[in-house]
Amino acid sequence: MIRLESVCKQHSGRILFLDASMAVFRGEKIGLVGPNGAGKSTIFRMIVREEEPDSGDVLVEKRVSIGYFSQSVGEMGGRTVLEETIAGAGEVATVAHELHELELAMADPARQGELGRLVTRFGDVQHRFDELDGYGLESRAREILAGLGFAPAVVERDVGELSGGWKMRTALARILLMKPDALLLDEPTNHLDLESILWLEQFLHDFEGALIMISHDREFMNRIVTEIIEIDGGELTAYTGDYDFYERQCGVNAAQAEAQYARQQAMLAKEEAFIARFKARASHAAQVQSRVKKLDKIEKVEPPRRRRVVTFEFPKPPRSGDDVVKLTHVDKGYGDRRIYTDFDFVIRRRERWCVMGINGAGKSTLLRLIACESEPDSGTVALGGSVKLGYFAQHAMDLLDPARTVFETLEIAHPRASFGSLRSVAGAFDFSGDDVDKSCRVLSGGERARLVLATMLFDPPNFLVLDEPTNHLDLATKDMLTRALADFDGTMIFVSHDRSVLRGLSNRVLEIGGEDGPRQYGGGYAEYVTQMGYEAPGMR
Repeated sequence: MIRLESVCKQHSGRILFLDASMAVFRGEKIGLVGPNGAGKSTIFRMIVREEEPDSGDVLVEKRVSIGYFSQSVGEMGGRTVLEETIAGAGEVATVAHELHELELAMADPARQGELGRLVTRFGDVQHRFDELDGYGLESRAREILAGLGFAPAVVERDVGELSGGWKMRTALARILLMKPDALLLDEPTNHLDLESILWLEQFLHDFEGALIMISHDREFMNRIVTEIIEIDGGELTAYTGDYDFYERQCGVNAAQAEAQYARQQAMLAKEEAFIARFKARASHAAQVQSRVKKLDKIEKVEPPRRRRVVTFEFPKPPRSGDDVVKLTHVDKGYGDRRIYTDFDFVIRRRERWCVMGINGAGKSTLLRLIACESEPDSGTVALGGSVKLGYFAQHAMDLLDPARTVFETLEIAHPRASFGSLRSVAGAFDFSGDDVDKSCRVLSGGERARLVLATMLFDPPNFLVLDEPTNHLDLATKDMLTRALADFDGTMIFVSHDRSVLRGLSNRVLEIGGEDGPRQYGGGYAEYVTQMGYEAPGMR
């Protein structure tokens, strides 16, 4: 269906692809991986002709329809969410529009002289509309929107009134409704809650066309893709299997490359030592010359490219009291809507609570109450003795001063820290070299999230309140942060839609939003799933 043949591409003098090739066949589900800036999104833009290769060919079979979801959705407004979704449904939306225009024309007295032609055309268009299952279009659109978390009332609202995240969901719904032959999805789970991710996972699992996707959600990739294509050093390499298989195979390949390089280096050293020892002896002249010629003919093995592993270790935080935070008889609501009623909750030292609940259940509200960013309508929220709290909010990235650089932001947050220690923590969060001189104004969403986390975790609190801390992070940084938090010698409560993070960090689960009120579970997310039989409250 789609082929890249000997493609070369540069951006701003930097080589992205050098004689790179790949093929995508019907029904294949491919994960596209590589470091930030490697060219993953560029491949998508070349396939849909938003960019052209410098040389080589990007070929798409005739009559193959492509649905492309990117992180740039453009302007939306003036139509309801439902209308906006249907408007992007490809040919069926165009046919539906013509059918409506023909209905109006046939009812127009001024056009009675054209009635025969209009009726004939109406029959042809109606037949095509039926072939495309157009009469089920609205019900399919509503089903997809519901799967992506839209409440029925929101579906009828003007899409222009929605936040950026909900506009992204609308754009994704448009692409899914198209039912294209091939889907190109660039980080489709970025703005989705866990229930929506699970629904999308099943939708893509059942999707019969070709799929290429970029995702920073390990579990999502593992459950959907059957092939990984890696971009590394301008080349495209295919691995048959899921993301975990790809990682294991990369480890095997790296070990083999290291061993091959070491063997050749040992052999070269032995030969060069012989030449150096006997080159001045006439009796060994023939042997020396033979070995010199042998070395000249040997094809040298390149030193293996070593993947840079980002690591961060928490300094040991001060010890807090045993009761870290206590909520007593808490009521909280917005207008007529009650979020919490007479809610009691205690977090004890070294507990790691993940908060589960459907969209709008009050997960972020609870974290704001605990972080003292919001006041309860009644009741009390009390921090325990010697508690030093660190709060990562979803809007924290918007509070960065755009005029400051990365390093200036760290320096102002920690004025007594040494230059070297600040450079070290910047490097741990993947700001190396000139990256520390970047202005916050030009940072991507992932870079801003990393900077906020680096600022907060450099001098770590003993109680972390984290609202979607891994949103926008790439897989390497997400894995680094999860490993570091797993070794954190403190207390934590967090919200996340990433199942790898939920499994890796939690040892307690709080489920909110149910008819019986908040429910607490001993054990972490893995035990919760085993006990309840579902992965998220909305999937009961």
